[in-house]
Amino acid sequence: MRFYKKCLYCQEELVGRTDKKFCDPQCKSAYQYKQAKEQPERFYDRVNNQLKLNRKILKEYNKGGKTTVRSSIIINEGFNPKFFTHYWKNKKGDVYLFVFEYGFLKIQEHKVKKYVLIKWQTYMENQNLS
Repeated sequence: MRFYKKCLYCQEELVGRTDKKFCDPQCKSAYQYKQAKEQPERFYDRVNNQLKLNRKILKEYNKGGKTTVRSSIIINEGFNPKFFTHYWKNKKGDVYLFVFEYGFLKIQEHKVKKYVLIKWQTYMENQNLS
């Protein structure tokens, strides 16, 4: 007795083992990709994607190691200051938030909101985080 089953992705008739679900690895991969896309985005993925975007934006605007940029510019690019990986407090008491090796500090100059952007330095590792 022969069972006729169809590929879960392309609906072609399957030949071979009785428990076979896909006609080839490409159909299996495409089916799994389609299933994953239909699932709601996981919390981990949302956070990870925002961290990646924040890092990319900070890197793009901080080519020299330290710079100041209007907050509206990077916010419009998709930067979200609520997503960061760690912080560093300098001797003056300013707390820089970091997205991996790129840090930012929110300031206000002449009634304009800005961010001071810096890059992580080795001397920062030796100071206590408090």
